[in-house]
Amino acid sequence: MAGESSFRNDGGPAERGKPGGTGRGARGGDKRERILRAAVKVFAKKGFYRARVSEIAKAAGVADGTIYLYFRNKDDVLVSLFEDRCRQLIDRLRAELDEQKSFEARVERIVAMQLGLLEGQRDLAEVVTVNLRQSTRLLKQFAAPLFGQYLETIAQVIADGQRDGHCRQDVSPRTMARALWGALDGIALTWALGSAEPGGLQKAATQLSKVILDGVRAR
Repeated sequence: MAGESSFRNDGGPAERGKPGGTGRGARGGDKRERILRAAVKVFAKKGFYRARVSEIAKAAGVADGTIYLYFRNKDDVLVSLFEDRCRQLIDRLRAELDEQKSFEARVERIVAMQLGLLEGQRDLAEVVTVNLRQSTRLLKQFAAPLFGQYLETIAQVIADGQRDGHCRQDVSPRTMARALWGALDGIALTWALGSAEPGGLQKAATQLSKVILDGVRAR
């Protein structure tokens, strides 16, 4: 299963809170990524509202003021963390789906990838499933557009399966996309807040794929 390195940012989205020119290039990108990785640990340990920018800076091994070269405030750190990881998931998912030939294989890849990328990363799973929910404003303003892209990617797989006769016609692709996301999110949430059993997400991915396919496969 992929470890934390699978989520490494090699450029990523535009750095909203960073003054023009500051921190650009490989070294700046490495420091920004180090701050984001430190934020995962601090947010998971303290919770978003209790965490302080100074604690993130300390965990990242940088001065407090360095944070503000890359991010406007603590909210911006959390949003950037979500955007970076979500963009990487979407880009990688689209690339891998293009390589899958069958409807069944594409559904299995969606499930295996989302849960597989969180395997061994309990802190990250907790941040993206718990901490982001603590701010409805951040969810609506920043998370919703990327979330919509992710759902559309899943819905397209269902629609393609219907077109090719592999998926039943009486289900809405968008409804199925939301249902699949809800199942994946619930599994990741309970895993992160529970014992985070090693291999637990991989086992769940296999079971969930079978349940989903048994339900949507054309009769």
